[in-house]
Amino acid sequence: MALMTGAEYIESLRKLNTRVYMFGEKIDNWVDHPMIRPSINCVAQTYELAQDPQHEDLMTATSHLTGRKINRFANIHQSTDDLRKKVKMQRLLGQKTASCFQRCVGMDAFNAVYSTTYEIDQKYGTQYHENFKKFLIYIQDNDLVVDGAMTDPKGDRSRAPHAQDDADLFVRIKERRPDGIVVRGAKCHQTGSVNSHWHIVMPTIAMGPDDKDYAVCFACPSDAEGMYMIYGRQSCDTRKLEEGADIDLGNSKYGGQEALVVFDDVFIPNEYIFMAGEYDFAGMLVERFAGFHRQSYGGCKVGVGDVVIGAAALAAEYNGVEKASAVKDKLIEMTHLNETLYCCGIACSSEGHPTASGSYIIDLLLANVCKQNVTRFPYEIVRLAEDIAGGLMVTMPSEKDFKSDTVVGRNGETIGEICNKFFVGNGKCTTEERMRVMRFLENICLGAAAVGYRTESMHGAGSPQAQRIMIARQGNIQGKKQLAKDIIGIR
Repeated sequence: MALMTGAEYIESLRKLNTRVYMFGEKIDNWVDHPMIRPSINCVAQTYELAQDPQHEDLMTATSHLTGRKINRFANIHQSTDDLRKKVKMQRLLGQKTASCFQRCVGMDAFNAVYSTTYEIDQKYGTQYHENFKKFLIYIQDNDLVVDGAMTDPKGDRSRAPHAQDDADLFVRIKERRPDGIVVRGAKCHQTGSVNSHWHIVMPTIAMGPDDKDYAVCFACPSDAEGMYMIYGRQSCDTRKLEEGADIDLGNSKYGGQEALVVFDDVFIPNEYIFMAGEYDFAGMLVERFAGFHRQSYGGCKVGVGDVVIGAAALAAEYNGVEKASAVKDKLIEMTHLNETLYCCGIACSSEGHPTASGSYIIDLLLANVCKQNVTRFPYEIVRLAEDIAGGLMVTMPSEKDFKSDTVVGRNGETIGEICNKFFVGNGKCTTEERMRVMRFLENICLGAAAVGYRTESMHGAGSPQAQRIMIARQGNIQGKKQLAKDIIGIR
């Protein structure tokens, strides 16, 4: 099958029977729901850009399994060049959508599961790697979106999965059958789950012998029997439900989404099982997925940052202060921080190396340094953008006020005329253009888009402490002490 277009992807979602709930009610036509559709538009861009000859080198790859042309989001990295192109592709998509385009978690899951299943099979003589390769070929050939589902609710985080008061707080194997397993539990904060054709479920932490039933990795279609999703709220999300909403949305076309994904006794056939009790490999799978996903943030968040910097520069221009030295310095600092994140993404990719399976993995230390910086720098970029934009970003009247024909002035001026009069900029832009920039920055800094930029920068791919743990583990302090001893002369 040829690569799908964006329109074909959207139509393919209509064929699914995915169960989606929002505000306590089932959403039957979730594909066209105004709160969900912007996130679908984002994923559609991963298809549209793959059709563009200008971006073909970044957006597509050649499958090492079949030799056929595939979307890079379904690729298994075969070199450091593949790893670098992944980051560049993510930056491009961030620039085109100014949002989370939701397909990275599946790509990162593919690569983590591919190498880990190979090593499980080497130790235990299982068939997980072959299962996964057959599944991946199906995904590649049909150009499908897969959600990588790792984060469990966790409950009491001081307890292991088996020690929770409620056994379902981590996804687990409830029943083992000759033809497969039955799973129960949930995955939360799942980016792009509603918009995916399939899910890959992975364990979320390293595990011990008592957690054997929780050490499970599998694939299932998004509309599997017993599986449903509860859509997550975002700040200012109900603006999308307002009639004629456009400018007030900030980014009306694109957006991200998260959901709680529930597995209510879902049957998984043997062919889609990639781990079922091999607890000693749970930590490896988590570590590799986390590393790949922390690398991703050196691309996607940088692309969005490019747009934020551009919007801040526009706001300065429309306010008439673009030549002020203080404003120039703030834009320089935003650029410096953003490019530093990109450097980290490229560095951990360039220092990648092959795994036992032959696929390539990033340098885990540098990937965690990348994500640690992402937990900080976007917050400063946003702060500087707010500083440049000014308070109007959060005090401006609504779009309806700017278009209102209600008469309020003594000379017959309407509310719309009054708003357009008093919120005019430097004369080089219309009031509406200035308003659009302000609303966009509000959306990125505080609104729905902040979920996919600012807050996701903090908690996506693990909290800051998770990266610090990995940095401590990968930092080789003992080796550095020996370097000092050798130079100082200490035996």
